[in-house]
Amino acid sequence: MFKGLGGLGDMGKMMKAAQEMQGKMAQMQEEMVNIMVEGQAGAGMVKATCSAKGDLKALNIDPTIFNSDDKEVVEDLIVAAIKDAQEKASEKAKEEMGKITEGLGLPPGMKLPF
Repeated sequence: MFKGLGGLGDMGKMMKAAQEMQGKMAQMQEEMVNIMVEGQAGAGMVKATCSAKGDLKALNIDPTIFNSDDKEVVEDLIVAAIKDAQEKASEKAKEEMGKITEGLGLPPGMKLPF
């Protein structure tokens, strides 16, 4: 009587796997606040620390670069260090999310959430 419904078990497994993945993704989003990356500019004279979510958490500037004549250079180094840290944060976030999705058999480059 129910022979045609054999595929429902597979659908149930897929739904359970999707719920588990959703829970793991939510947990990873929370953990990304605590994962820190550092960007640098000017051979490390300016360092910016961001969370894996891309939020700027700290800025460290070597005091030897403070010279009123070099104000624009210092500003450029600060911006460069922040951009470097944010790019690293983005890469780290992709890496961490990849750990969750690698076992799902999704095509390479498929982005989640949809």
